Amino acid sequence: MNKDVIYIEPEDDITDIITRIENAKSKIVALVPPKKATVLRSMVNIKLIHKAGFAADKTIVLVTTDPAIMKLAATVKMPVTKDLQSAPSVPDVFATEDTTSTEEQVDTDENGKAIEDTKQTDEGESAEVEANGKNEGAPAEEEIVGETENTESEPEKELRKSEKVKKKKVLNEKFASNKVLNWIVNHKAIAIGCGVGVIVLILVLIWAFVIAPAVTITVGVRTETEQFRENVTFTTNIEEENSSEGKFYLEEKKFETKSEVEFEATGEKNLGEKASGTVTVYVYLDDGEVVSVKAGTKFTSNGLVFTSNKDVTFTWEDSDTCENDAKSVRAYGCQISAKLAVTAAEPGEKYNIAASDKWTSSANVDGVFSDKAMTGGTDKIVTVVQQSDIDKALAELKTENESENKQKLLDMLDDDDFVIDSSFKQITSGPVSTPALGEEVKSGEKAKLTVTTTDSIYVIDEAEVKTFISEKAKLDENDKIYEMKEPFIENFVNTEIGYIGKLKTSYVTGPKVTENEITELVRGKGLGEASKNITSTINGISEVHIDPSFPWVYSVPNDTNKITVIINVKE
Repeated sequence: MNKDVIYIEPEDDITDIITRIENAKSKIVALVPPKKATVLRSMVNIKLIHKAGFAADKTIVLVTTDPAIMKLAATVKMPVTKDLQSAPSVPDVFATEDTTSTEEQVDTDENGKAIEDTKQTDEGESAEVEANGKNEGAPAEEEIVGETENTESEPEKELRKSEKVKKKKVLNEKFASNKVLNWIVNHKAIAIGCGVGVIVLILVLIWAFVIAPAVTITVGVRTETEQFRENVTFTTNIEEENSSEGKFYLEEKKFETKSEVEFEATGEKNLGEKASGTVTVYVYLDDGEVVSVKAGTKFTSNGLVFTSNKDVTFTWEDSDTCENDAKSVRAYGCQISAKLAVTAAEPGEKYNIAASDKWTSSANVDGVFSDKAMTGGTDKIVTVVQQSDIDKALAELKTENESENKQKLLDMLDDDDFVIDSSFKQITSGPVSTPALGEEVKSGEKAKLTVTTTDSIYVIDEAEVKTFISEKAKLDENDKIYEMKEPFIENFVNTEIGYIGKLKTSYVTGPKVTENEITELVRGKGLGEASKNITSTINGISEVHIDPSFPWVYSVPNDTNKITVIINVKE
């Protein structure tokens, strides 16, 4: 079979050797080391060569008789041959140790053939070489074991080597005769697995019987529900508080917000021009009589109102202008007239009316007529904010804010605040409309209402309330309150003597049973004994149920951290 032969030079390092192995063409690569091949005397390097051959799918064969190299090759099961013509085999680790001091290394030439020692020409010389252990083809024993030649004589060296070999042989024989050690060596994986299994088993047993055991004890307690009703009073002066007598300090909590809402304006207004004109007013005066018509006096024709623009006074001295020439007759007095400028009360074309003698006046005059039409009135109808729009928007805003703001106010309270729910109130102030009342809202836009809302509620100290209830309940010495429904104040009102109300709640009472008491009764006891201890020691226990954490747990642990107690209230 073809093979590649790699001759290792003294200066080659491990990376050079691995590179040459990877570049080899054949599946079998023979490595021929030189004398004193230090690179192959390292277990790490041997393993690296073996790993490189495995990765490159090549079989590495060492061509050497050096016992130190053969021993290292045996540990990784690397084939070894004494020359390139012999069949390789994996050396036995014990055999290589036994023959360390006696086996000679055969030098090879570049073709892998053994080189005979031409320097030994007679039996005397060969015997001398054998006696000194200095075969040229193998490294000296001192080099293998790290001994030096400078401190011992030749006979002492030989004696030491002989004793060393004997000790190794004795150890090998003892090792070979020990079946247990042989089995362990030959079945390393099984031995390791068994060892690991034993450790795991020990850990599992420790967990199962020391760490895992725990119990949950559920205890049922017979209880009764009692109703509580008591009249109480309140004060806003903390110095007057006396909670033990049912007089609690009221603290007002407030929450102020500014909110706004858009609304549709539905009012209409005519922003057109007002009609105007003149009317003739006449009066009949007696001697010395005076009649005045003030500015703003209303003059009405066909239901349309006009107002005068300035004051006018009629007197008897004006009788020289008497129009009916009745000054001497004195039948109806002297008729005096005057023209007054008037303006329509509102804008609109409907005020452009024709001349008419059908006028009435709020003034004390005898007659009004117009000899010319009223003119100049125009229409310009726009949408404006009216009061009903503001009232509707304000009502909607109050509805939206009441529940939302109340919740915000409650969220601000402390955990120990007892809320008197019926004391909640909401005050809205300063509603501002934009545009203002009566002003125009531009087309496509909405009006906006802004208000300031102040929400307030009264609270008292919850701890003092519950203490008051507990004291008034007058429980037996061996009973306790297991549960108290949320107390509340009914009929909270402010009277002449101050705020009063009725405190109401209900509570569940039963015998005193504590987790610590039950734990001390059962720790370290069997499950049956533990259950019996609880029912026989504590009155009012209706049932006991003990749940172990695992089926193999038959007793309650001593560790209180592994005992969970659940107290169920049974009405």
